[in-house]
Amino acid sequence: MSTVQLATPSLRQPPRRQRSVRPLWRMLVYAILLLGLAVTLVPFIWILLTSLKPASEIVRIPPTFFPERWTLDSYRTIFTDPKVPLARFYFNSAFVAVSRVLITLFTSSLAGYIFAKYNFRGKRLLFGFILVQLMIPFQVVMIPAYLILVQLRLIDTLWGLIIPSMVDAFGIFLMRQFISTFPNDLIDAARIDGASEFAIYRRVVMPNLGAPLATLGIFTFMATWNDYLWPLIVITTHERRTLPLLLTWYTSQHGQRYDLTMAASILVLMPILVVYIFFQRWIVRGVALTGMK
Repeated sequence: MSTVQLATPSLRQPPRRQRSVRPLWRMLVYAILLLGLAVTLVPFIWILLTSLKPASEIVRIPPTFFPERWTLDSYRTIFTDPKVPLARFYFNSAFVAVSRVLITLFTSSLAGYIFAKYNFRGKRLLFGFILVQLMIPFQVVMIPAYLILVQLRLIDTLWGLIIPSMVDAFGIFLMRQFISTFPNDLIDAARIDGASEFAIYRRVVMPNLGAPLATLGIFTFMATWNDYLWPLIVITTHERRTLPLLLTWYTSQHGQRYDLTMAASILVLMPILVVYIFFQRWIVRGVALTGMK
């Protein structure tokens, strides 16, 4: 009687050279990421620390990274300056940013739903025209937009900053890509139940747009809050200026007071940093889900 020996397959160990290369590659990746993080964070940290230094220490040679004497004098000067109604400037920026976010979310989601779930003549041509707008810089249409605002008598008004951007091509594209993944059975079932087309949009489509709406809202808020060129052209009254215009004006008035300039920069940057820190997961989630099809 012959016996058959069954050879158990042994787990193949990776070559020693390959095992030694992987940790080196990971260390290289981490080093690159840390370098990028340092390049990104160091300027913000430098601005913050400089705003907490006295004016005499900022111009000292050699310069110091951390303050030797911590002070909030620059912030007190800004808050007590009668020429700087800071609360008014914050209100102007917040009103323009929130209004643009709400209007953009409505128009983009509605147009994206139409392009994703409706068939009509010229649909592809019209959507292609919207995509072309993504390739045209705003500076090209800036003069026609300004002339339209002159005819509408919206120059030097906050609505003049809002109306030209009520329809956003990127927002329509983002919503259309996401809504295209919706099953048509949900929409057809709502039609069978007697729901109107707007009710379907409001009760079926909108509740499922949490991630892309949050993503678009954050992008729109950040772009509006940091917008400088268009408010510079439209706004002429000091009390209607937004925070980026305030920063430029304050720098021109106190160019040699670097502590005041840095403190004003922190006051402008702080809201947008808070929004990004608290809502960054929605940005990642929205972009990831939009790419899935």
